[in-house]
Amino acid sequence: MQKTLVIVKPDGVQRALVGKILARFEERGMKIVALKMMQVSRDLAEQHYAVHQGKFFYAGLVSYIVSSPVVAMVIEGHEAIGAVRAMVGATRPWEAAAGTIRGDYALMGLRNLIHASDAPDTAEKEIALWFTPAELCAYTREMDRWVNE
Repeated sequence: MQKTLVIVKPDGVQRALVGKILARFEERGMKIVALKMMQVSRDLAEQHYAVHQGKFFYAGLVSYIVSSPVVAMVIEGHEAIGAVRAMVGATRPWEAAAGTIRGDYALMGLRNLIHASDAPDTAEKEIALWFTPAELCAYTREMDRWVNE
């Protein structure tokens, strides 16, 4: 099973969409193995967005993610990275297909509600940045055999 980091960004928290977003992943059959609400420190934000350092939008990304609490989670499932990214939709909300999280709930550029890791190596690094190993819960659900077999 693959794991991926998902963050409901400040606009998703402020717009009270956390429950709806979580429900979509669970309804798809994915398992939440870590979950926390937190105020992101500037240091964590800078580390998370380090790949964009020097780009014109970097400062805006950092300021935005620290502006209000977020909900960070680790989701596990078969091909979770690709499945989650397909559910999230295009980065630019106005390009996101209807039926995706961004396509249904977002409209503006930085206000795109959610972050999802884009590759296995990125997911591994991001999960380690946002969660300690002790915060990840390994467990079995009875429904897993119905979803994953």
